[in-house]
Amino acid sequence: MTPPKLKQHIEQAIAKAFNADLDMGRFSVGFTDDPQFGDLATNAALVYAKDLQLRPREAAERLVEVLRDGLKDAAKVEVAGPGFINITLTDEALGQLAVAAASAKPGTYAGQEVVAEYSDPNPFKVLHAGHLYTSVVGDAIANLMENAGAEVHRVNFGGDVGLHVGKTLWAILRELRGEHPTKLKDVPVHERSEWMAKCYVEGTAAYEDSEDAKQAIIGLNKRVYQIHADNDITSPLAEIYWTCREWSYEGFDEFYARIGTKFEKYYPESAVAGLGLKTVQEQLKKGVFELSDGAVIFDGERYGLHTRVFVSSQGIPTYEAKDVGLIMQKWADYHFDRSVVITGNEQEQYMAVVLKAVEQFAPKLTAATSHLTHGLVKLKGGVKMSSRRGNILRAADVLDAAREANKALTGQDNEAVVLGAVKFALLRNRMGGDLVYDPEESVSLEGKSGPYLQYAHARARSILAKAGDEWPSATELHDLAGGERVLARKLAEYPGVMAQAATELMPHLICTYLYELAQVFNRFYEGNRVMGDEREGVRLLLVESYADVLRNGLKLLGMAAPDRL
Repeated sequence: MTPPKLKQHIEQAIAKAFNADLDMGRFSVGFTDDPQFGDLATNAALVYAKDLQLRPREAAERLVEVLRDGLKDAAKVEVAGPGFINITLTDEALGQLAVAAASAKPGTYAGQEVVAEYSDPNPFKVLHAGHLYTSVVGDAIANLMENAGAEVHRVNFGGDVGLHVGKTLWAILRELRGEHPTKLKDVPVHERSEWMAKCYVEGTAAYEDSEDAKQAIIGLNKRVYQIHADNDITSPLAEIYWTCREWSYEGFDEFYARIGTKFEKYYPESAVAGLGLKTVQEQLKKGVFELSDGAVIFDGERYGLHTRVFVSSQGIPTYEAKDVGLIMQKWADYHFDRSVVITGNEQEQYMAVVLKAVEQFAPKLTAATSHLTHGLVKLKGGVKMSSRRGNILRAADVLDAAREANKALTGQDNEAVVLGAVKFALLRNRMGGDLVYDPEESVSLEGKSGPYLQYAHARARSILAKAGDEWPSATELHDLAGGERVLARKLAEYPGVMAQAATELMPHLICTYLYELAQVFNRFYEGNRVMGDEREGVRLLLVESYADVLRNGLKLLGMAAPDRL
């Protein structure tokens, strides 16, 4: 009996025991932390005792009387403490949950259209470690929601217009000695991303150090907007711009292919800037925005936030207006029930203002939007990073560090293990704070790591392979011995963990559960012989269920589950 089904039984028991009209959404049911308190517990009596004008324990005792008659899957139902109700499942019921755990599907988002926006790299700039992090965590969150019934649309937003483009183009023109697009052919294919990254660093430094360069970059920024306005694909600067933009997207595609991430759609800023500008101008007339020194602003201070410019005094839409356009375009494209946006922590206050502005004229859209943020990714013992100096921690640096650490440890170059190590290291902690990545720790086969779980899965598959195709007949779990029951109970918890992770958008809950499950299995395997034991069939079924849950959980995290390592 799953917690949701048990909750329904408890609701029926409450109605029968008390004949009262109560809000059934207030109580909870879940697995206990300690099996000595039963398998499942509910706080229903504690929640409703006051409404029923009863002492909590009295309410619990009356509820238990009804539950004992109606719960066929319960071996024991008893009152504990001030009014909790503990329920011990029969071995057969617990075994059914364990065997079905890997195939369970939470229905949290059944029938919903969900847009998941993450990664969001800017063309003309290098992919840094933050892009790797948000790509990995975004993919895991999208997987969780998809597994819970949603139709998930993975999208990516990037700045193909803006001051950073002007900075990079300024340096590119110096490299080409003018607006000479034919000279781009001299840049080797494998060096394109690095070449543009170097140009961005050079342009950023010049913007800060030279007034002449600054004014030239501002001018280039305006010209790029004009290229889009005129649909210009033939002028020399336009040829350089479009070619280098395409180089950026090709580099992004290579990176996403490397880490196993796919996007349904890219939203360039240029594609939504016009809609954002139009929307802001329309809402300016309605009083949502206001003029200030020729610029269009939103007075966030009215709402306890801060004021931001949405259209510059030169009439150019800022990042804020482009985000307004993005929100409106995503709605036009998908009519989403839920929109999840994942960015770095530095965007938290910025997005709060943007969403508050949109709330004034499209409250349905902002109510459906969740903005999740994360901290910086740093290498253990790393130096302070600076995009101006060009020594930022790149996404490729993290992957390369993991590869070298794995080679040093195992002598092998296994891409599945490298990616598993990095992804688990990024996902295992709750999203929010900064993260220090330790390559050696991430590839370790001991402790809480991706390779440890991948090895655990391979080990379980090896046990099953030795058993061959002809197992002793066991299609269900029953009469469970101590170690068998502990493992079965841990397996039975998995659907609830999936549901919680999907509801709260917290993939680290899957990481924690899988690690705990592997530890429970290790203790089981140490104390319970599988092959050749009279209970071989039952124990092989447990091993298979364990391997299936590991594979399912690793897949949700975007990790491979090799049968052999």
